[in-house]
Amino acid sequence: MSQIHTIHLRKHYRVHHKAPGIKGSLQAFVRREYQDVRAVDDITFTIEAGEVVGFLGPNGAGKTTTLKMLSGLLYPSGGEVSVLGYTPFQRRNEFLRQITLVMGQKQQLIWDLPAIETFEVNRAIYDLPDREYHQAVAELTDLLGLEGLLTKQVRKLSLGERMKCELAAALLHRPKVLFLDEPTIGLDVTMQANVRRFIAEYNVRFEATVLLTSHYMADVTALCKRIIVIDKGRLLYDGDFQALIERVAPHKCK
Repeated sequence: MSQIHTIHLRKHYRVHHKAPGIKGSLQAFVRREYQDVRAVDDITFTIEAGEVVGFLGPNGAGKTTTLKMLSGLLYPSGGEVSVLGYTPFQRRNEFLRQITLVMGQKQQLIWDLPAIETFEVNRAIYDLPDREYHQAVAELTDLLGLEGLLTKQVRKLSLGERMKCELAAALLHRPKVLFLDEPTIGLDVTMQANVRRFIAEYNVRFEATVLLTSHYMADVTALCKRIIVIDKGRLLYDGDFQALIERVAPHKCK
């Protein structure tokens, strides 16, 4: 059963273009010039329940923009998008309760408070029953090794410890679909391996669907059998990861 489905998905921006210097500023004041940016341009793919799919491409390829449209943060310029049978940009509560978006360069934890306080905020947002909430905290503490971390101020945690708490906060409501944007960025090799192991275990335990972006190929090779590659907003490849390796560098597969 497909859980993520896009047809000719597009996101175009009209941005102000200004020449450098005072002359450019004066010209922009009198007559503004604009250019169209095609962040996502005609992307079509389907992801089945329980799949872990790598979403790859260089900086500026349109990966984060696509994830934001899939999670409902951005309204598409055109095409169709469906996640769990919902139209994401309608932002219905039933939809939001079943997905999560984790961005490695953004944080939801409250900086000057212990992580458990953010957990309590998310508990209220998702209206989690006491038993379900405490069970989720216990499971995530065990899976991520959070013992002793949740009562520390977030600003006193290391980057790796903070990232683990971020993941836990985003998964308290046990979402069925995970959009993970660079979840291991900035982490050391050991912590990256721990986060990858956790994502794999969460996928198996809850049969969750995962769409993962990363510039670390170790993340992709450890977690993803299928990858989607985009560049300049266009889809370049959608298929088996190993098949792409054999096509691009056959000598490395011998």
